[in-house]
Amino acid sequence: MIRSLAALLLLAGCAASAVTVDEAPREIPFPQQRVTVPGAEGTPLRALLYIPPNPTRPAVVALHSCSGIGPAERPIRLPPHQRDWAIRLLEAGHPVLFPDSFGSRGLGEACGVRGFPAGPVGVRRFDALAAADWARAQPWGRGQAPILIGWSHGGSTTLAAWATAAPGALSAAIALYPGCGQGEAPRLGSVPLLMLLGAEDNWTPPQPCEQLAARAPGVITVVSYPGAHHGFDGLTGGVRTRYLPNGRSVSLGPDGAARADSRARAAAFLAANAGPP
Repeated sequence: MIRSLAALLLLAGCAASAVTVDEAPREIPFPQQRVTVPGAEGTPLRALLYIPPNPTRPAVVALHSCSGIGPAERPIRLPPHQRDWAIRLLEAGHPVLFPDSFGSRGLGEACGVRGFPAGPVGVRRFDALAAADWARAQPWGRGQAPILIGWSHGGSTTLAAWATAAPGALSAAIALYPGCGQGEAPRLGSVPLLMLLGAEDNWTPPQPCEQLAARAPGVITVVSYPGAHHGFDGLTGGVRTRYLPNGRSVSLGPDGAARADSRARAAAFLAANAGPP
């Protein structure tokens, strides 16, 4: 269902108004494990794993954006907004796994790179599904079908994996500002999907995602935030222009109201769709 910001503010109210444009980045206050997980065609992927003291909810496989999470020669380092999402998921009882599709293969950033070898509908889709299968089989995975969450390139990957996952492989999926207009009309998955979009996004425009949601109103929930750009859940800075290698210039930056509401909607969505604690 597509909603306007006016309606959102009636629901989010004080929570949205209390959020300023900038928030102090936080470090994840849970033990970090560096693990290796299977990827596409058995390729080993380095990954970060966080397990809450009492995991009561399905594991979340978190899929990084086109910027990646670090080159091969450096340790993985999560960007501030993804760390913030991880903290919130962990506090809700979800183990969180961040597989690295780029650095694990010696690849740099994918942003605006034509013919990138780890695309969302190819390699990364299978990375996501393989990592989800691995997470489910771990003791902390509790045999529960995992959840996917992804940002931008990772959001597009989430859509591709959601659309082709085997029955029972996933319990839910969340895609933040994904690209929905790549190639032919995407297939539809069967588990609940939440898409969180910026109405002013000129990098991954929301209209194709809204059209996709209209094909499956009982499965897909879509929220488009008026005035919000790509990366609206960022913690600091203002809207800026980025010039990509393919010649495009795009706008991105945080939006306090959209950031606050996206957190609340994701929490409510997972509480409703991620199985019993």
